[in-house]
Amino acid sequence: MKHRFLTFAAISMLMASNALATEAPFLTSLAGSWSGAGMMKRTAGSSPIKLDCSFQSTAKGEALSMNGKCRGLLVVSRAVSAQLIANGNRYAGRYIGPSGGVSALNGGRSGDAINLSVRWSRIINGDRNADMVIQRVGANAIRIRTTDRDPASGQQVITSEINLRRQ
Repeated sequence: MKHRFLTFAAISMLMASNALATEAPFLTSLAGSWSGAGMMKRTAGSSPIKLDCSFQSTAKGEALSMNGKCRGLLVVSRAVSAQLIANGNRYAGRYIGPSGGVSALNGGRSGDAINLSVRWSRIINGDRNADMVIQRVGANAIRIRTTDRDPASGQQVITSEINLRRQ
């Protein structure tokens, strides 16, 4: 009986510590000034456009805000941003891409990556769904990758990827 009580107590303490776990340290590791390069495709089947991007990222408790600009074709510059709020290891927020539409983000963190489902503000590539991963790559780099389904082939395609380094 005493063994069962100790096992129950240990499991209860472990569950309580997991429930109180905070995402703040991970989000703080994503804060700072970032710049880098990447690519985007207007549609899943189009040719990639090279990008140069810079972001300012701030973390406050369980919230992360990333605001930046990406330049492509040497003359086109667009503001992009993402705001996320963590609840345990689940995330929800919004993304404003180059078109200016507000898209919904929902997902969770696994290791150094926040895996998000995107619900676009309008139909893109035949539907309103895609996936986005914001991944810490070491202490001084972040990769933001979006994948979508190519309506012609049905295959998942990388539609944008930005590799950023801490400044």
